[in-house]
Amino acid sequence: MTHEAPDQGLPDRADVLIPVAISVRHVHLSPATIDRLFGAGHQLHVHAELSQPGQYAAEETVDLVGPHGRIGHVRVVGPPRAQDQVEISRSDEFTLGIDAPVRESGDLHDTPGIRVEGPAGGADLARGVISALRHVHMSPADAAVLGVRDQDRVAIAVESGSRRLVFGDVLVRVSEAFRLELHLDTDEGNAAGVRPGDMGVLV
Repeated sequence: MTHEAPDQGLPDRADVLIPVAISVRHVHLSPATIDRLFGAGHQLHVHAELSQPGQYAAEETVDLVGPHGRIGHVRVVGPPRAQDQVEISRSDEFTLGIDAPVRESGDLHDTPGIRVEGPAGGADLARGVISALRHVHMSPADAAVLGVRDQDRVAIAVESGSRRLVFGDVLVRVSEAFRLELHLDTDEGNAAGVRPGDMGVLV
């Protein structure tokens, strides 16, 4: 359920364009796991800054090893976290042989584990593999304009070329540190034919 913001002369939320980003498979690693995979005291190197402030794609990559297959060159996303987390798509699950639940980032209870290999060694993670719940980041100011609150579920329509798709059950995440952006995984983005620069609207 969404909550309508008071009318304070703000733009109509149907006029607010939401940038769409595709979140490809990646891993978040704890300092201890970084040491095991890349060597003691290793510091991640920034490959590219991401749209969300403070987040970056690291130069470092790892291999994911599941019961039925392997996926190489998976990007590490920094900065390091308190918990290891591996985010993959449903198609990746078939390749690896892992049934990962759809979860919000950080909700790792009862999630499967996986083996992660780096240039200096490997780590068998007991848990942490998820298929990320599609979500939209926004600031409190954005939330006021759109009439929503943190943890609401909304529907967002995305149109790319001649293909239009409405994504339901999009989790709203509100923070002063966030920039307005809808995050889809590769399967969802491919289904909608999403291209760089595409936008969505709340429906």
